Amino acid sequence: MRRKEKETVQRSEIDKIINKSDVCRIAFTKDNLPYIIPISFGYDGNNLFLHTALEGKKIEFIEANNRVCFEFDTDVKTISHETIGCKWTTAYQSVIGYGIIYEITEKTERSNALNQIMLHYSGKEWEFTEKMLNNVRIWRIEIEEITGKKSNIEY
Repeated sequence: MRRKEKETVQRSEIDKIINKSDVCRIAFTKDNLPYIIPISFGYDGNNLFLHTALEGKKIEFIEANNRVCFEFDTDVKTISHETIGCKWTTAYQSVIGYGIIYEITEKTERSNALNQIMLHYSGKEWEFTEKMLNNVRIWRIEIEEITGKKSNIEY
C-alpha cells in the first residue's frame, strides 16, 4: 500500500470493518475479462461465505478461475470544500483481499455456511430444509491475503 499511514493491518480492525459492511464486492476473471458483483456474505474470521443460483455467470467465472479478489467498504462520506475543487476528498474504511473460492457440498457445512450469512444480517441462526439447501450453491472463500485502509475517519 502506497499510503502506509492509512493502512490497517490489525486483524481486529479489519474484522470490525468487514462486520460493519453490508455488501461484499467480489471480482472474478475469465479469459482476461473481469467481472465484479456485490453480494450478501457471511464471515467467520477466516473465510467468507456466499450463495449463488444453481447456474449462471458467477459459476462460469468460478469454474474458469477460482482465484478472487474481494472488497468491503463502510462509513463512506464525501468531504467537500467550499472554494477549491481539488480539496474534495472522501472518508471511508475499506478492506481488500484475495482468496480461493471453493464450493461447499457437504450438507452440514452448507447449512453452517448459510447460517454465517444469516448471522451477519440477522444476528441469529436459522434452520434450512433440504429443499432450501438444494435450491442454491454455497461457496467458501479461503482468505489468503487481506489488508484494510482508513481515510479521513475521525474517532
